[in-house]
Amino acid sequence: MHELSLCQAIAGVVKSHAAGRRVDVVRVQVGALRQVVPDSLSFCWTLVRDFAGMEDAELELQLVAGAVSCRSCGAEAEIASRFSVACPGCGSADVEVIRGEEFMVTSIEVGEVEVVTSSKGTEHG
Repeated sequence: MHELSLCQAIAGVVKSHAAGRRVDVVRVQVGALRQVVPDSLSFCWTLVRDFAGMEDAELELQLVAGAVSCRSCGAEAEIASRFSVACPGCGSADVEVIRGEEFMVTSIEVGEVEVVTSSKGTEHG
């Protein structure tokens, strides 16, 4: 299940950009041609976020359909299966993938800087 390592990578990127602020939402684009199972990614996120100190951070996935540009007939079309990237119009395998390989954090929503109060009453930011 490589989704766990993907979530660990997402958490690393998010924490560095959050700069100590509370993370509320993490948005990630996932292309249909990536070998990622969205439900597994969401589940793994619940494990990783707790370990990474982002217990309230929700993961929002934007699923991106696969699409190709056919060199044979010139058509651009979405493909129905991630297992075959042939042109849906003419059946040619001479295609260029133009969409569906995305995997990126597109945005995060953060709150205020979290303040930790020690037992002596001093604040750290």
